[in-house]
Amino acid sequence: MLKVTVWNENRHEQKNPAVREIYPQGIHGAIAQFLQAEGFETRTATLDEEAHGLTDEVLEGTDVLVWWGHLAHDEVQDGVVQKIHQRVLDGMGLIVLHSGHFSKIFKRLMGTSCDLKWREADEKERLWVVSPSHPIVEGISESIELEKEEMYGEHFDIPQPDELIFVSWFEGGEVFRSGCTYHRGNGKIFYFRPGHETYPTYHNLQIQRVIANGVKWAQPINRQRPVYGNAKPLETIKAMEVL
Repeated sequence: MLKVTVWNENRHEQKNPAVREIYPQGIHGAIAQFLQAEGFETRTATLDEEAHGLTDEVLEGTDVLVWWGHLAHDEVQDGVVQKIHQRVLDGMGLIVLHSGHFSKIFKRLMGTSCDLKWREADEKERLWVVSPSHPIVEGISESIELEKEEMYGEHFDIPQPDELIFVSWFEGGEVFRSGCTYHRGNGKIFYFRPGHETYPTYHNLQIQRVIANGVKWAQPINRQRPVYGNAKPLETIKAMEVL
């Protein structure tokens, strides 16, 4: 069974009653619940736990890590980030949601600022599927409409995606690359934009479907890992004749 860890800094839920009302079990709890209903073995982890809930044992037992953060990116310990980074290179999948674009782990994997434009104005978002044959959009129609969301706008300072899955249009006129995939080492990464904490985005069935599909896509490939370092020759090497 695919093992998924849902990480959330869990700060908005403690500070903002409106967020607690939408997500009484936390954003992590809401995401873990629908992923568990999809048949995944899920657990949650939060910022204020020991090692942010991401101990060596937890990371080694995680096939796909789902990440949501916003207020406290700087509080994530660099040593934990290093361990997550290595696990991704070793094959663990990573799903980065919404404001996780500014997380230490995403910026490290991208190698750019990951900055963007933003606005909170209760505006409509329409996510257009631009890669209709991709497994991440299985069961999704040609677009997803969200009545209210935070606007993210271009330019989004990320590397050219390996695959662009969604492009968003916002009521105020901006567009945004809202679904992007990457490969780093042996691991796969999916960035998915929607999910501002004061909107019930993660209760939307189509958004849930995309995240569940993303988890399936990002799962590790069952194969022997590449061997690095000094290597003995596979064939006999003939010494060059000295003239």
